[in-house]
Amino acid sequence: MRQEIILKHEFVEFIPDDLKEETIYISIRFATASHKCCCGCGEKVVTPLRSTDWKLIFDGKTISLDPSIGNWSFKCQSHYWIKNNRVRWAARWSKEEINAGRTYDQSAKERSFDTADSGKAERGFWRKLRKWWL
Repeated sequence: MRQEIILKHEFVEFIPDDLKEETIYISIRFATASHKCCCGCGEKVVTPLRSTDWKLIFDGKTISLDPSIGNWSFKCQSHYWIKNNRVRWAARWSKEEINAGRTYDQSAKERSFDTADSGKAERGFWRKLRKWWL
């Protein structure tokens, strides 16, 4: 089992070039959070904060990111959650699980953008009625 890591968080306007270990930087202006990979490999992890990527939860004292962080393109392929400033290690994923996760994420983004582009005024019941009628 891996050692528990407690992160510090800093709200910044710009993400610094030189990231400190065990610190997560959050830029509300640019809707981004960044930190060094929690496994210790030193890679920079960038988590965009938007509905199709990660959600930031700030309770006034700690931060959490949802969903988990899977560093699949890094050599370490670390996988963890950040909950209340604590790193919670997750199970290692197989190549098949990584590919399935990437496919799911891509299709979720496409669905999200398709919905946004299809006319926000026409949703739910009215869209179904219009499709049926035409």
